[in-house]
Amino acid sequence: MSSSVKETFSEVAVESRPAPTPPAPAALAAKVRTLGPSMTRSMQRVAEAVAGDPAGCAALTVTGLAERTRTSEATVVRTSRLLGYPGYRDLRLALAALAAQQAAGGAPAVTADIAVDDSLSDVVAKLAQEEQQCLADTAAGLDVTQLEAAVSALVSARRIDVYGIGASSLVGQDLVQKLLRIGLIAHAHADPHLAVTNAVQMRAGDVALAITHSGRTTDVIEPLRVAFDHGATTIAITGRPDSEIASYADHILTTSTARESELRPAAMSSRTSQLLVVDCLFIGVAQRTYDTAAPALSASYEALAHRHSPRSHR
Repeated sequence: MSSSVKETFSEVAVESRPAPTPPAPAALAAKVRTLGPSMTRSMQRVAEAVAGDPAGCAALTVTGLAERTRTSEATVVRTSRLLGYPGYRDLRLALAALAAQQAAGGAPAVTADIAVDDSLSDVVAKLAQEEQQCLADTAAGLDVTQLEAAVSALVSARRIDVYGIGASSLVGQDLVQKLLRIGLIAHAHADPHLAVTNAVQMRAGDVALAITHSGRTTDVIEPLRVAFDHGATTIAITGRPDSEIASYADHILTTSTARESELRPAAMSSRTSQLLVVDCLFIGVAQRTYDTAAPALSASYEALAHRHSPRSHR
């Protein structure tokens, strides 16, 4: 397929993709944490300012915020849009709402990084706090319109292929085993070569789902691109909705991530939010196919029941 045709496909996909819903006020800090590393330094200053002082920034005009962050009005507007708001006016409204929530005692929790000399009890407490925050951030930032569209695609799919590498591969396998238990035809491809060769067989009516936190993993992007070029409906679960993977995704489901540290790499926190998203997908599909999903689940439980009590079958 020629590069010009691929570019046309990409443009059509972007135009037909459901319009993203602006993030809820509570999701703003999560969006800053997730998208911050991919921003320019000037945009980071704007993002950090609005997340750190929502009340103060909500009172500023676009010119005032540009002066406060030593940037330009154009940078403020670009940052607003990157964070998911149509313009700065929408961001100001979200900032005012977030400030009201914080004043009422609903401010996001701030947790400390895990240190090498922390006791195990401290590690448990800090990890639990980070995981809870990561899940809350993902839930707050998840676009339900995109989620519903992805569920609809999975429900009607003739075949589902899932791509992921490393920790994302494990998440993909988790989703596939759930879908198989309710009677859907699904495959998880961790081998990048096998993923591409299978993607060549995808057609309209099939679904390809890619999981990559960075949105830049070549071994995940390539099979999704191939499936996209062959007419499959494509879904991306990523923490970087502005990354390359978005060019080949009909539907984008954005994940959040906790802060990275020396002892807590991105793969740990991204896995937590990815698991929440795939669970939402599975439950959505199971609800829509309940008449067939419920008997299939019961049959799978019954088939494995004797393995849960081996003594009674000796």
